[in-house]
Amino acid sequence: MTNAAPPATASRRRPTPRLVAIMLYARRSCFPPKRWLALLMPCVGALLFGLLARAIDLPRDRAFANVAAEGIFSLVMPITALIIGDSVLGAEVRAGTFHFTWLTPTPRWQIVVGRWITGSLVAMVTIAPAAALAAVVAGSTQSAGAAYVAAAVGSVAYIAVFIAIGCITRRTAVWALTLVFLVERLLGAALTGIAQLSPTWESRAIFVGLVDDPPARLVREGIPAGSDAIMRLAVVAAVALALAIFRMRRMRLSGASD
Repeated sequence: MTNAAPPATASRRRPTPRLVAIMLYARRSCFPPKRWLALLMPCVGALLFGLLARAIDLPRDRAFANVAAEGIFSLVMPITALIIGDSVLGAEVRAGTFHFTWLTPTPRWQIVVGRWITGSLVAMVTIAPAAALAAVVAGSTQSAGAAYVAAAVGSVAYIAVFIAIGCITRRTAVWALTLVFLVERLLGAALTGIAQLSPTWESRAIFVGLVDDPPARLVREGIPAGSDAIMRLAVVAAVALALAIFRMRRMRLSGASD
């Protein structure tokens, strides 16, 4: 008597790569509905700045350029990036839920890079489109592409910086706001060396370099503009991520903070 052939079994699913698993987990756990609502508020602020540009007695392109430089790239974009950057790491560390990721056998660099990619993708569908739509609302349709690129690149660099801050201290929001409004806005306005490494100033330079005939007051000597500014922020983001990976390998986690 011959043995019956074993029944056919369903093909096994291939395991999800760890980096992709980190991204999927971060998207679900770091961005609940309330967090999306918090991201929506600064995006609405960007549109309001677009409406404000219509009240300025200047040609549409120049009016929007002035408002975008002072309002969107210097205020709305950093705040939105701070919400995103704190969500993907700092908020979980403070809440004590980061242990679930920390205890997995995932390499630390994949945790940092995966959460940065997740945060960057969120920025691509929130503040960057809001900046482009603000240009349309302002009547400067031809500036929409430059506004999107500048907001996207600036946000991606900011998120990397805020993740690094989250790996260094639990008071991510306090130190991030100090960096944005004290170091970048005040010291960066006076010192070109600081402005050259600032996502705020460099995102403005990206926008100025990509639009036609920008206002002369927005052109700052000593700061790369356009594609050169994009490369500069890419270096800033890479250094911030390297610092975050270095610090995460030496992090000591405890319970949720008060």
